[in-house]
Amino acid sequence: MTDHATWIKACAAGDKSALQALMTAEGGRMFGVAQRMLRRIDLAEDAVQDAFVLIWKRSHQFDPSRGSARGWVYTILRNRCLTMLRNEDRVQPIGPEAMESAINDQDLDTAFDRLDQTDDLRRCLERLDLQTRRAILSSYVLGHSHGEIAGRMAAPLGSVKSWVRRGLTKLRECLS
Repeated sequence: MTDHATWIKACAAGDKSALQALMTAEGGRMFGVAQRMLRRIDLAEDAVQDAFVLIWKRSHQFDPSRGSARGWVYTILRNRCLTMLRNEDRVQPIGPEAMESAINDQDLDTAFDRLDQTDDLRRCLERLDLQTRRAILSSYVLGHSHGEIAGRMAAPLGSVKSWVRRGLTKLRECLS
C-alpha cells in the first residue's frame, strides 16, 4: 500500500498497520502544519494525535469522488486545529510563547509608528478600529494566518476574517 486512499480504505476495514503507514508518511508534515497554526508544540502534538484518532474513526466516511485522500486528511487536521484555537478554556502560555506575542504587539505598534504622519496609508489605518488595524498589520506585516491572529487576539476565527476583509475594503476605499 503506497497511496493515501488505499490506507484510508484499509483503516475503514480495521487495518491498524494502514494507520501506522499513514502516520509514518504524513505525521511529520501534519505536525508542522499544526505547529504553524497553533504556535505551540504541545497543542500541535495534541492536534495531530486527535486528527489520527478521527481519521481512524471516520475512515469509512472518506469518499474519493469528493476529493483527494491527502486533502481529506489535512482537512481533518485543519478543522481540529481551528477547534483548538476557538477553545476559550485553553490555558494561555506564560513563557517564551507569551513573550513572543508581546514582542509581536510591539512590532505592530512600531510598524504603524514608522509610517510618516502625512502618509495616506497611515491616515487610512488610523480610521480603522484598533482590533481591525491590528488584525491587518498582523497579517500583512508579520505574515500571520487568520488562525494565528485569532489565537493571539483571543478572538473567534470568523471575527478575525471579517475584520481583515472589511478593513481591507475600507483601506481600498480610503486610498482610492
